[in-house]
Amino acid sequence: MEFEPPEIPEGMPKSVKLNRNTSMIIPPDFQIFGARLVHVRCTAGAWAYLQVFRRALAGEKISNAMFPLPIGKESAYSSAMEAASSYWNDRALLEWQVELGVTDAICDAPVDRYALETQRPKVVAAAIPPPPIAEPAAVDAVALVQAAAEQAQDLPSLAAAMEAFELCDLKKGAHKFVFSDGNPAARVMIVGEAPGREEDRAGKPFVGQAGQLLDKMLAAIGLNRATEDPAQSIYITNVLPWRPPSNRTPDADEIAMMLPFLNRHVALVDPKILILMGNTPCQALLGRAGITRIRGQWMDVLDRSAMPMFHPAYLLRQTAAKRDAWADLLAVQAKLKTLT
Repeated sequence: MEFEPPEIPEGMPKSVKLNRNTSMIIPPDFQIFGARLVHVRCTAGAWAYLQVFRRALAGEKISNAMFPLPIGKESAYSSAMEAASSYWNDRALLEWQVELGVTDAICDAPVDRYALETQRPKVVAAAIPPPPIAEPAAVDAVALVQAAAEQAQDLPSLAAAMEAFELCDLKKGAHKFVFSDGNPAARVMIVGEAPGREEDRAGKPFVGQAGQLLDKMLAAIGLNRATEDPAQSIYITNVLPWRPPSNRTPDADEIAMMLPFLNRHVALVDPKILILMGNTPCQALLGRAGITRIRGQWMDVLDRSAMPMFHPAYLLRQTAAKRDAWADLLAVQAKLKTLT
């Protein structure tokens, strides 16, 4: 909005004395005519000065705090006023236009407001929230294992069911599925903990250094995993068929998940004697750990005799424990002689 100013007499003052200590710099966009301050060119930076001048004419005491900039900084007033609050700028502009007699807002395109029909605002129906997505039901892994184990009628079908089971996270990091080794008709069944690195590569239990030591221990009492004679052969498996990362000890959830498979495995082989090597098979089948306290004692497991023994890997680290392991092997040998 612009105005054509009237002719300005020569010597028009550039400032107005408001009181003894305060003077007001007249912005370049204003001119003074008598007691009126006329705005010649509208800029946002001029409104604050206009309001202060009006208050001065009304007799109000003016102080420097009323100005957005210190008095005398005429060159900086415009940029400072442009950054002032838009609310006060717009309000001052509206008041000034009302005093000028403005009654209508003029838009770029003409609008005949009398031709517009009164329209009621449309009632928008509230959006119906979508039905909640049902969360998938929690899968009972143990129940699935139990059902799969009960359906297995022989060792090949049990091995297939175990290898196809996808809910055990150990399967994701293992290379091979390790089921068993030896003669299923043997009278002695050995249950180890879980495959190690060598077993994970070979796909058979007890093939590393611990497995070699186990073969020597069993040979000392006349047993061999390679023979077909049930009286002299053994059958070997593990609680878990997949290697835990970094050969860590299997946790309780993993043991509980795979336990129905192990129970079914023992039932299908139907050995006379179980040898539980290490804490993990003792925890799974006896419900207790602490191999150093329970080794060498005959236990009843799944309606058959079981002997807890040190794991061969433990004997490789603690050679002094081989004496106890030998005593346990002699107890197994004596037990076999009593079987008919």
